[in-house]
Amino acid sequence: MRLDWPGIIDHYREFLPVLPHTRPVTLYEGGTPLVPLDRIPGLIGAKIVLYAKIEGQNPTGSFKDRGMTLAVTKAQERGAKALICASTGNTSASAAAYGARAGLKVYVVVPEGKIARGKMAQAVMHQSVVIQIKGLFDEALQVVRDISETHPVALVNSVNPDRLEGQKTVAFEICDVLGQGPHFHFLPVGNAGNITASWMGYREYKMAGKLRDLPRMVGVQAEGAAPIVRGHVIEKPETVASAIRIGNPASWQGAVKAASESKGEIIALSDEKILDAYRMLAKEEGIFCEPASAASLAGVIEYARNGHFSSGEIVVCTLTGHGLKDPETALSTPHSQISVPPGKEAVLRVLGFS
Repeated sequence: MRLDWPGIIDHYREFLPVLPHTRPVTLYEGGTPLVPLDRIPGLIGAKIVLYAKIEGQNPTGSFKDRGMTLAVTKAQERGAKALICASTGNTSASAAAYGARAGLKVYVVVPEGKIARGKMAQAVMHQSVVIQIKGLFDEALQVVRDISETHPVALVNSVNPDRLEGQKTVAFEICDVLGQGPHFHFLPVGNAGNITASWMGYREYKMAGKLRDLPRMVGVQAEGAAPIVRGHVIEKPETVASAIRIGNPASWQGAVKAASESKGEIIALSDEKILDAYRMLAKEEGIFCEPASAASLAGVIEYARNGHFSSGEIVVCTLTGHGLKDPETALSTPHSQISVPPGKEAVLRVLGFS
């Protein structure tokens, strides 16, 4: 983030549904790095120019902050005194932080035992009220939708259109850095707001004359939580990628539209392939993302294996959240950890110098 970065609302005000006097509730989100992935294309046999949009460098560690700044700003502008959301983790962390920033009470409803501890810690530290239900995310979302329709609490899930309006700015930033749109944009798909919003952003930039060619949007679901690919609701979604463990996406139709209009697609990949990509990013590029984020790179690897890329094409992966969101998965990865007595000689033996 640049020192002069004002946050997405002030930077992209002309493209957002805000008034001249709107004062953003901001933690200076956005402006995240678009990092060239130099080693991976060669390892997967693809002659592409590959970038990762590192959304884990947003204030609460995920892309959710882009939508939350606008959702909370508009909620406060409309006089809201409290916020509510359902979450697999990242939305709760973001809502809790931005609610605290705005001085609003925040209630987060999460599926019991299905949220990574790193994300739960954020919601707790920001003093939100955490309500765990003995059910799934989709059930939690229905509960908060029902409550927001009949009680004075503002819903800040991605069914709130302000959330998508904020999240579309990731497409603006990618184009601003590249000076053009990518040929392909790969994203994880859980509740499907991110691919919907990104496509919205590209289309708006093209309509404004800032972009000539639109990218193909490729969304990646986990095989155990792939309702869009399967064509029906998944009653009990299962995947190690907890951020996309959703069986009935709120933005289902938006994701289908984004894939169809862009001549892209939504695909499903195994947890094994997602975790392979997760480890590859860390080992080969020094980038630590949460498992769901790596679904985007897993999609790129799958496309490379199937010969879907042409030489020189520009490909962007959205990495939606930071790896510290889910330390348990990282620590379960096979790794080298050696215990030795104190002293230089013991360490030198491990290094092979004695």
